Amino acid sequence: MRKASAQGTMFAKTVADRAGISSSDMDCMDFLNVEGRMTAGRLAELTGLTSGAITGVIDRLERAGFVRRERDESDRRKVFIVPVPERVMEIGRLYEAMQRAMHKQSEGYSDAELKLLLRYATESYQSILGATNELKTMIEASPKAKPAAISKPRRDA
Repeated sequence: MRKASAQGTMFAKTVADRAGISSSDMDCMDFLNVEGRMTAGRLAELTGLTSGAITGVIDRLERAGFVRRERDESDRRKVFIVPVPERVMEIGRLYEAMQRAMHKQSEGYSDAELKLLLRYATESYQSILGATNELKTMIEASPKAKPAAISKPRRDA
């Protein structure tokens, strides 16, 4: 799992570099592409980023032409972040090889196995988001504390 995650990260970084945005901005684009139009607060909730960090992400994505801000017609105070379809398609083309490979891989699984894998992936995301929030809380509680040193392995271990 760690190797697949790391390789997925490297793939996404290559796509992000090609698109001219950072890897973390590309991660936020992934959430927008999956869920569609959403508020900045919802994007912060999904990513575990602070509202200040999300504002910066949205500003950069908007400057790059990947998203636009859209006011809610019924509540003008509410602003939605909306992916720009033409730009999303440009990024999507870069993922075609991965999509083909993943579709080919999934053909070898039964519907029941795919449901189990989907459940595992969904629960893994929730666990990682929870751990991210816990880590941020810990860091915020003692921002000046130095990270724990990583000890060298003992020779007799």
